[in-house]
Amino acid sequence: MLRTLKELFGALTPSSAQSSAADTEHTLQLATAVMLIEVMRADIRFADRERRAVIDALRRSFALADDEVERLIELATQAAREATDWYEFTSHINAHFDMPAKVRMVEYMWRVAYADGHLSEHERHVMWRLSDLLHVPHGAYINAKIRAQQASGQGDAASA
Repeated sequence: MLRTLKELFGALTPSSAQSSAADTEHTLQLATAVMLIEVMRADIRFADRERRAVIDALRRSFALADDEVERLIELATQAAREATDWYEFTSHINAHFDMPAKVRMVEYMWRVAYADGHLSEHERHVMWRLSDLLHVPHGAYINAKIRAQQASGQGDAASA
């Protein structure tokens, strides 16, 4: 089961280098969920379709029960509100995800952005900034965007 937000944040700090594999997995889940929530929060309106896209991405990324996904979303929403920057999350992801996993994550974030049928400039900026912090090459970023765009039915690759 997922722990409290304080325990998960504690595992993100450098002093917890001796943390267990389970702690590492939980903090990676939280960091991933925060990135997805940040894309959802970039839009003025929270559409239910965006929330479903976050849930789908978390289910595809981690083997979690429905109640664990809901708890993770609660924790990630709180963490996103309280965070002063994204570095603590992106640095953890960079340390534990290889490039294909980070590109998949960027595609999931694009799917969240496209879920409501509209891509705002703020969403576009958040996506660019998060992808940059994850050190995803521009070509991979654009390809992930195109795949997400096509999956959403908004497949105009010319606007990529």
